[in-house]
Amino acid sequence: MTPEPASASPAAPNPPGPPSKPENLLVNLAFNVALPAVLMAQLSKENRLGPVWGLIVALLFPLGYGVYDFVVRRKTNALSVLGTVGVLISGIFGIFKLGGIWFAVKDAAIPSVIGLVLLATMRSREPLVKTIFYNDTIMDVPRIESALQARGTAAGFGALLQRCSVLIALAFFVSGGLGFLLARLLLRSPGGTPEFNAELAKMHWLSVPVIMVPVMAMMMIALWQLVRGLRALTGLTTDELFRAEPAKK
Repeated sequence: MTPEPASASPAAPNPPGPPSKPENLLVNLAFNVALPAVLMAQLSKENRLGPVWGLIVALLFPLGYGVYDFVVRRKTNALSVLGTVGVLISGIFGIFKLGGIWFAVKDAAIPSVIGLVLLATMRSREPLVKTIFYNDTIMDVPRIESALQARGTAAGFGALLQRCSVLIALAFFVSGGLGFLLARLLLRSPGGTPEFNAELAKMHWLSVPVIMVPVMAMMMIALWQLVRGLRALTGLTTDELFRAEPAKK
């Protein structure tokens, strides 16, 4: 009698891939917001690169960072997309020598659209607020979700995300309003003139204290509300909510 062949052992599951590299928020903001704005304002002058090449050089930073970030983290960088769109629109406005009202509308429209998207995704399975604050590069998501399931507070967490979404959307609407007012107050010269370029550069610098500081303060309030709510829902401490730095060998 021929012996039966031994059954093949089940294939071992594929090992999980390496975790995505945490994103550096300061580098993200520098490449997608600060550097393109400064370079386009300075290099677009006629005695330097001019509006076309100034636009191309400024676009290299958000485009290059977005491609690099996608290769490293396998995720689309929302700031790179917004930075590219913002720089492209501003560059086109500069090439066609459009007036300040167009820049004011652009500065109001982009953050307002983000705010509307935040509100639109508020009740979806993946609200945009998760991308901003509640993600595995900032918070210890597996530990938080385990605690929510153990305590039966997952529904309360959904309500907390909705409240934070409203706060962050409000911050973007405030950003749009302040950007519109700042552009209307400063951009008074005809488009394409050296005076207009100087006013545009001044507007970019003033946008930090006038727009970014109050908006970042509102963002911090939203983050504080999220942390306080998560502490109550999960029973975890603040240190336990955030992702621990890997130990150095």
